[in-house]
Amino acid sequence: MNEPGPTEWGTGPGVGPWDGPLPDDDRYDPELLRDGDTRNVVDAYRYWTRAAIVADIDRRRHPLHVAIENFGNDANIGTVVRTANAFAVDTVHIVGKRRWNRRGAMVTDRYQRLRHHATTEDLLAFAAEAGLEVVAVDNVPGAVPLERTRLPRHCLLIFGQEGPGITDAARLGAATTVSIAQFGSTRSINAAVAAGIAMHAWIMAHADTSQAW
Repeated sequence: MNEPGPTEWGTGPGVGPWDGPLPDDDRYDPELLRDGDTRNVVDAYRYWTRAAIVADIDRRRHPLHVAIENFGNDANIGTVVRTANAFAVDTVHIVGKRRWNRRGAMVTDRYQRLRHHATTEDLLAFAAEAGLEVVAVDNVPGAVPLERTRLPRHCLLIFGQEGPGITDAARLGAATTVSIAQFGSTRSINAAVAAGIAMHAWIMAHADTSQAW
């Protein structure tokens, strides 16, 4: 097989046409082998079909779910989806409006499971049926510090939209609300940043990091 190609931050936007005998493996896309692969994927997935990539990520997914309330058309959702894809989150749940700005996802929404819920109550019903412990993430009175909390393994993290934070329904439906330690003047950090911090806290507690790329 070819040497690994450059990453998305390398010297070029992907890899060129396959060099050498073509692989006898149905995971590979004939058009990508012929024309090159400029997608934003790790080198291990270069030239693979989209279906093959999704199937392999499905095998590696973690029992972590992430939800973001989208009642105000939050622009952070794309970044949350991209981060969830990086951590092989099981599913990203979008509550409220179906439409969201996909630019920040950097096309990772093609590989990440997404599910829509009309209301927070619908989301909480799903979590109960799936056996997921609900953890809200917001810096509000009564929240426990994330830094001193071990997140449950089968977990649904809920994040509110930028500005107002999580809804009362999410706060009341959560088993726990955790906060992220801050030391500066701002009242809150960006919702997508908070989601990344919380997801990584789960990774540190439960993931086998020897399997990371």
